Parts: sequence; structure tokens; C-alpha cells
Amino acid sequence: MDSKIISTLEFTKIVHKLTQHAATSLGKVRAEKLSPNSELEDVKLLLQATDEAYKADRLKGSPPFGGVADITSSLHRARIGGTLNPAELLEVASTVRGGRRVKRHITQLHEDDAMPLLYSLAEQLSEHKPLEDLIFSCIDEQAEVMDSASSELASIRRELRGGESRIREKLEQMIRSSSVQKMLQETIITLRNDRYVIPVKQEYRSHFGGIIHDQSGSGATLFIEPETIVVMNNKLRELRAAEMREIEKILQKLTAAAAEHTENLLYDLDLLGELDFDFAKARLAHTMRATMPRMNDRGFLKLKRGRHPLIPAEHVVPLDVELGNDYSAIIVTGPNTGGKTVSLKTIGLLSLMAMSGLFVPAEEGSQLCVFDAIYADIGDEQSIEQSLSTFSSHLKNIIRILGSMTAKSLVLLDELGAGTDPAEGSALAIAILEHIHRLDSRIVATTHYSELKAYAYNRKGVINASMEFDVATLSPTYRLLVGVPGRSNAFAIAERLGLNASIIEHARGEVSEEDQRVENMIASLEENRLTAENERNTAESLRKEVEALRAQHEAERLRFDEQRDKLLEKAREEAREAVAKAKRDAEDIISDLRKLAMEEGASVKEHRLIEARRKLDEAAPAAEKKKRPAAGKGGARPASIEAGDEVMVYSLNQRGTVVERSGSDATVQLGIMKMKVAIDDLELLKSNDSKPQQPKLAASLKRTKEENVRMELDLRGANLEEAIMEVDQFLDESFLSGLGQVFIIHGKGTGILRTGIQQYLRKHSLVKAFRLGNYGEGGNGVTVAELK
Repeated sequence: MDSKIISTLEFTKIVHKLTQHAATSLGKVRAEKLSPNSELEDVKLLLQATDEAYKADRLKGSPPFGGVADITSSLHRARIGGTLNPAELLEVASTVRGGRRVKRHITQLHEDDAMPLLYSLAEQLSEHKPLEDLIFSCIDEQAEVMDSASSELASIRRELRGGESRIREKLEQMIRSSSVQKMLQETIITLRNDRYVIPVKQEYRSHFGGIIHDQSGSGATLFIEPETIVVMNNKLRELRAAEMREIEKILQKLTAAAAEHTENLLYDLDLLGELDFDFAKARLAHTMRATMPRMNDRGFLKLKRGRHPLIPAEHVVPLDVELGNDYSAIIVTGPNTGGKTVSLKTIGLLSLMAMSGLFVPAEEGSQLCVFDAIYADIGDEQSIEQSLSTFSSHLKNIIRILGSMTAKSLVLLDELGAGTDPAEGSALAIAILEHIHRLDSRIVATTHYSELKAYAYNRKGVINASMEFDVATLSPTYRLLVGVPGRSNAFAIAERLGLNASIIEHARGEVSEEDQRVENMIASLEENRLTAENERNTAESLRKEVEALRAQHEAERLRFDEQRDKLLEKAREEAREAVAKAKRDAEDIISDLRKLAMEEGASVKEHRLIEARRKLDEAAPAAEKKKRPAAGKGGARPASIEAGDEVMVYSLNQRGTVVERSGSDATVQLGIMKMKVAIDDLELLKSNDSKPQQPKLAASLKRTKEENVRMELDLRGANLEEAIMEVDQFLDESFLSGLGQVFIIHGKGTGILRTGIQQYLRKHSLVKAFRLGNYGEGGNGVTVAELK
């Protein structure tokens, strides 16, 4: 892309904003090199990377780029055998650690929400934890080599600290002496040239043996190293030299370790720079409240409330424009300072941003095109140095554009044909527009010439547009109106400003009748547009109001359903608690009655106890039973049932044979049991005209509705005698309900209850077999009985 266009459309300012959002110098370098791309697939990948970073930043924030630095020069120096200083080695370790953290952060994001492009970059980051640990174990956060870097260094530094301590003690003894104090300028110990000295007055110079290392600016103070510590200071100097040699060895070792990973680390720097660059684009999008545009390469663009990103949000007027479908050229007319140039720059700048992989400040659903080039002739191109007039400089620029553009180019022309005779300028403007239009390039041009309005009206594929002007306030609104040509508004403005009416009328008379009709037509169009826009705004507000009411109604309905469900559940819970309490009380009473019967020989019928428990069970809330078919819809009428017929007992869901019928009841043989059942509870399955066979003698039990029988019996805490009675009753109920298998819970305990129950089951006539519970059924604490 031409650098002149980049500058004209102020894309460099967008790049500058982008660099401010980069977290590392690596990302800043990438941002500074940003330029538009002319390949559709490449642009889509760039935008996808920005979109993934935008989502990641919104969900969990940007990756921790802290510590990542540009260590390229350090790595190159290490590779050729140079020795890195502690600060440079610390940057290497910090960058290695930062890369590892960035990789972990993006990997976690990818696991939560797929981000393939970011993950593909992060996955390639190499991890060098041993190198990182080695450097951090030798160099502290202040970039100082630590004593722990080597045992030799630790030993040398211990000696250094001991020698310094002894020298200070010696000097402190000296300066505390009253005879010495009078010769000192100050009673302090200081350093000169890394040697310990004391400040002595000039006049006592001869009283001190030793070496003079420095003197004050006035010459009144001499910094003397007393003779008694010269040897000790010499020893310190030797130790410091040894310390430096040992530090050099350590730095060489660490540099060599870093040099082994130079290629990987250089590649990691590229990856980290790319990741930081992507997240910088995401943060810029957040700042601009920008969205991801849909891209195409067919010359179509559609901006929905597009905003110029360099104009403050409180001042910018959104732009709605479409180009490339029904028309490929837009001719914008209107007064100066109306916003024509800003609209032109907005279209060009947003196109450049999208082609660079940046989000654009526009509403969702905006579309932009990948052009092979964008050309612009905007602003005053007058050049005194080259003796070019405004017209000449514009024309020279347009000639360059005409020689370079293609059918896939976007051409932006500001004040086309201006700066010369209006008649010739408008004719030249029309000819230039026609040439570009025939080439099928996309054009947006601004002009003052009324002749271009007629050209746009008559030429297929070209459309008029204008900048809205509020005559009432004599000020532009900066809104682009596509399809409406601009008006001069000169007479309206003059009238509002108070010009004599007769002068205005005279001026109107000077305008040709044809021009007057055109102006009246444009005024009528604008009036109709305003009316339609007001009606559309009213309809839109009504639609939003209806949607808000519908949403409110839906929320109230959901809230009502939720409250109803809570109340119903509360009522069910209260009913269950009440029934449970009643059952517990009844069980206590039945238990007492049984004990009474056993102790006193009272005649308490077992079937009465079962019937009492059945009524309690029926009181508990339960699912609604399946209704029997209505008369005439399957099954014979109950009145036709006779002895010997095969029937279905609804309440028990069992087949049986009618033994005897008496009025509204019938005695039915169910296996080894005979039961008296209401005729309405029966359905005829098979009629038998022959005399029914005499059934086996069996006890009869009247049943009128299905029991709520449990599949398990919990006997934990009961004694053996009580348990046997409960088991007997439980087996009868289960058999009558057609259960094939039941669970008897006796617990593990001492085993007495289990053994007694199993001995009882072994002799019981209804039990086919029994076993201990399997894993998941209760194990040794449960006996599973299979009924015949």
C-alpha cells in the first residue's frame, strides 16, 4: 500500500494507538510494522486471531507478559562466545519464565473455549525450566550474583566480610582514642579507591603514617589509610579480585547454558511478539468499542453506524453507507464544513484497518472489502516549492491514480475538479468519474458542482449522496444521506440571516427555471425523506416498546410458574411429612397391638393390620394411576362376566378365573389365592361357557384397590420374634402384588437376625430361593428373596 495513502488517511495514528496497547517491546515492534494486506484469506486469519484474543481478554484477561523482554542481542552475543552480564542473564530467565506462563494461560483458555489460532502459537513455545531455575539460583532480583552461585564464591565473600569487619574494628579503636580524635576532621570511617581511610586534619599530616588517598576540595582534610591497616586493605583487594574472577566464571557458565537454547529462544521471541500483538489489537478494539467486520473480495462494503476512530466518541456522528451492490460510485455534494471529507476518510480508514486485521468502530454486521489498493486525493495539495497550484497538484495526483488503479481498487476523490473554471472543472470531473466507473473500480467522490448531481442521477451504477444541513439552526448535522443530492441552501441561509426579501426574490429570478425545478424537487425529496424517517423511528420505538412488554410478560410468567411450582412442592412436602408422622404413629399402635396379642392371646386379625397399613399408604401423595379403558373401548362389559371366565383384575394388574359371582361382586381365583373383587374392577379377557372347575381350597381376602407395596423391608433394630412376624406379613403383601423379588434389610451386627430370617425363609411356602445382597445391594446386611 502506498505510504502516501497511509499518511493521508491517518492510518499511522491508528498504528501509534496500537503500539500503546502492546505489553512488550516485541509486540510494539510488530505493531509498528503493521500494514494492510490484500489477500482475503490472510485478512480473515488476522481478524480471527484478533477475535480470539478479544474473547480471551474478555473472559480471563490478557496473558501475563510481565518479565518478557527483547533478548535478541543478548542471545546473539551468547551464541558467538560473549559473556552476558547479570542483568542480561536475568532478562533471559525472566523471558523464559514469562513464556511458560503465557503458554499455560492460553492453554487453559483453549480448554475452556476453543481458540485454535492462539493455541497453535502458544503450543509452539518451548519450555526451559532447568535454564530458568539455574539462572535464578545464581542471580537475585537486583541482578547481583548470589553467594549460593558457587561454594568458592561463598567462601571468598565470607573472608571479605570478615576482613572488612576486622579493619573497621581496628579503625574504630583508633578514632575512639582521645589523642587521635583531636587530629580528625570527623570521627568517621570512609572509603577511597575501595580502601578504608579516616579524615585527618591537614596540620596533623605528619603524625600519621600511612598512605594519603584523597583530600577535600579545600585541602583542609586528608583521607589517610593508617599504616596499621595497609596490609589488611591489601588482603581485601586480593579477595575482591578473586571474587570478580569467580563471578566471571559463573557468568560464563550461565551464558553457555543460555547459548545452548539460542535457536529455540529466538523462535519463542517471535511467537511471544505475535501473541502480544494479537492481544494489543484486542485491547485497541475494547477501547474503540469496535467489532469484527465480515470481509469479502467482491468490492462490496456496508458500514452500519461506522465512526471515525480518531474523533472523540462524544463528537463523532455515525456513518451508514453501502457501496458495491446496486451502485459502485457515490457522488457526495453539500456545503463546506458539512463533513464530506470526514466521511471520505472514514470509509478509507476503516477499510485499511480491516485489511490489517483490526476491528472497526461500527455495529455488528458491517462488511468491508479487501481491495488490492486504496487511492485517495484528499486535502490541499498546493506546493509552493514545485510552483503547483491547488488544481495542478490535485490533477497530478489523479493522473497517478488513474495509471495505477484496477477493477479491485477503491478510489476516494475530494472536491473533484475544484480550483479551476466551474464549467471546465465539472466537465473534467464527469469525464474522470466516467473513466473510473467504466473500469469498475469503487469510487466515493465529493464535489460542489451541480452538474455532477445530474450525472449521478442519469448514470446507472452511480448514486447521489449529500451531507444533511439543518436550515433551522444554520448548521450541518454531519449525517451522510445516500440517495439524496445536496442543496446549496444559500437562499434559506440568507433569509434566516435577515437579508432583504426583495434581494432574495431577485436572486431567485436569476436562477434558471430548470435549476429552480431541480432545487424544488430536491427539497421535496428531502421533506419526504424526513417524514419517512420520522415514521420509521416511531415504528422502531413502538417495536422496541412491544418487545420490552413481551419480555416483561415472559419474565412475569416464568416467575409465576416458579412460584407455583415452589408452592406445590411445599404443599407436597407438608403432606408427605403429615402422612409419614401418621404412619409412624399407626405403626407404633400396630406394634403395641401385636405385642398385646402375643402376650394376652388377644384375637387381633393379621389381615386387619395389613388393611390399616394399606389405608395409611394410600394417604401419601403418589403418581396418578393409569385409568382403565372406558366402556366400549376395549374389554367386555362387567355385566357379562360369569363363573369360569378369564378376567383381568385392574387393581392388582393380575389375570385370574372367576369362581363365583354374587351380585356386584365376584370371587376370583388368582394362583393359589381366592379373592372377592368388585365387578367394576374386572375386565373380561376370555369367556368360558363350560362349568368352571372346582378350585383348590384357599383362604379368601377381599381387595378393592391396588396396594402401595414396598419392595424392601427394613428390620434393623427389631428382635427376631418381631422380625419373623414382619417378614411373614411382608411376603404375603409382596406376593399378592405380583412382586418377583424383595429385599429384607437386617443389618450385619452379630448375625443372629440374619440367620433366623434365612432359616424362616428356607421353610416359607412363597419363597423360591434367597441369597445375600451383592455389591451395591447392601452385601451381608441384606437378604434378597425370590418369590414363586
